[in-house]
Order: sequence, then C-alpha cells, then structure tokens
Amino acid sequence: MVNRMDLDGTYSPIGLVTKILKAEPNLKVPVPIEELAYQLDISEIQTLKTKGFEGGLITDENRTYGAILVKKNVNPLRRRYTIGHELGHFLIIHHKPISGTEFLCDREAMKEQNLKAQKRAQKMEAEANRFASLLLMPPPYLNPIINGKSYANLKTVLEIHGHFEVSKEAAAWAYAEYNPEMVAVLIVKDGRYLRHYCKKGFPWITIKRGDKVPDISLVHKQRQIGSLSNSDPTGAEHWIETNYGEPVPIMYEQVLFQSNGYAMIQLKVLQNEDWDYDPDENLTSKQRYQKRQERWQR
Repeated sequence: MVNRMDLDGTYSPIGLVTKILKAEPNLKVPVPIEELAYQLDISEIQTLKTKGFEGGLITDENRTYGAILVKKNVNPLRRRYTIGHELGHFLIIHHKPISGTEFLCDREAMKEQNLKAQKRAQKMEAEANRFASLLLMPPPYLNPIINGKSYANLKTVLEIHGHFEVSKEAAAWAYAEYNPEMVAVLIVKDGRYLRHYCKKGFPWITIKRGDKVPDISLVHKQRQIGSLSNSDPTGAEHWIETNYGEPVPIMYEQVLFQSNGYAMIQLKVLQNEDWDYDPDENLTSKQRYQKRQERWQR
C-alpha cells in the first residue's frame, strides 16, 4: 500500500502519479480515490460550507495533516475529481494558499489546464488538475483503450467516462491528450464555444470564447440528447488558422449531443500521410448507401 514516504523527493504531478503506480502495481479501476487520500495522510473528507467553491484543503505549512473539503450534494463523479484535485494540492508541497490558511477552489479553478501560466494561482490549479486527471485515469490503463481503436471517435470518450468513473469533460481531456491522431475536443453550450482540449501540435483554433460555432457545424442540427453524429468532412478554414497559399488541411467533425444545451465537437485534422483516409472504408456497399441517405436527410 502506498504511503507518503514512497513519494519522497517527487513533487510534480506526473512524478507523483508514477510513484503511486509503482507502489500500487495492482491499483483498482475505478481508482479508489478516497481510500488513497487516507493512505496519503488526509485525515478527513468533510463537506465544504463556503458557498461558491467546489472544493478546498485545510493543512499546515509542513503538510503534517490535511483535510479535504467537498461541495455538498455534488455529483459523485465531480466529487471524485475534486478529491483528486485537493489531494494534488496537498502532495505538491510548493503549493501554498494565495491568502489565508486554506485552499478554496471554484469551478473555474477545476478547469484550469495551463501548466505554463504566469500567475502562480493559475499554475497551481493547473498542476492540481493534471494530478487528478493522471491519478483517476492512469496512462498505463488509459492508453490501451485509446490506442485500441481503428480511428478517433467520441464513443471512446464515453468509454473512458464509464470505465474510470470520471466526468465526460475529464474523459475528453484525456482522450485528446493521449490520442495518437490529431484531434481536438471542443466544449460547446447553446451553440457557443467555451473551451477545448487538444495535444501539443494541433493547429490554432480561431474561435474565441463565447463565439457562435461556425454555421457549417453539425452542432446546429437538431439532435436527440445522447446521440452521436457521423464523422463528416468540414471546412478547416472555419475552425483553425490557415496560411494563404498553403493547402488547407483535411478536417472531419463529429458531435456528441448532451443535455442542457451542451455538446462536444471533435475536430480531426488529417496529416499528409493520412489524406487518403476514408471513414467508411470498413462499411459494405449497402451500409455506405444507408449512411449517405442519412446525411441527405439532415
């Protein structure tokens, strides 16, 4: 069983998770995050009474104890992530509260991903999020799920979501980060762009937060909640930065329609060697015809 002595000398998110996995070679999935927190010297997990925050951590300067606070009546998947996030603050010893004696993390903090942020508060939140994501979806367990697919498909996000018991958005981050293909996952509400996840090297997305998603997008089609669109060609110039005189990349779009006006959009850019990609290559002639009819009827 892992304990804090096993983590001595390592304080980066990836370093900490690597040592946890080494000490727990048979770690169960879904990861028993509360059990792990107690093993790593968290003394209690309490209900957070301060309004406007998702979670918090009470500790001392030397990290001799730690109490994690979680918003009351929160969704169980969000609770798991919040505990992982606050555990990250506890184990990354250079994390210090900006003011007062406790960490208090709101919903925006839980979405921070910029590990190179200039502001210390943002960087700490990004590191805590990276730790939570890596711990709840350990790469050695995650990679076989993503790499075992013949091509990128948002169905895999749903698979990760269910297998690791994390939110769909947390699953989308992991899916985009570790996908061998060049994909980005955009989070959209009521047809307007909020944020996206992608790995290094994906072209610059030109849409700004709050902008309406391009009219050509499948997201503007009326769809049933929970339905998943086909992966269809889309105009890359509507989504990403393109250079005059250079070939416009081939791009495919797929949409997962969610509740309350939310949706996920996958943008997949084909690299030069993949430009002969055919998403229907494994279909029979009859299946291709049926799929073509479905597209005509949109």
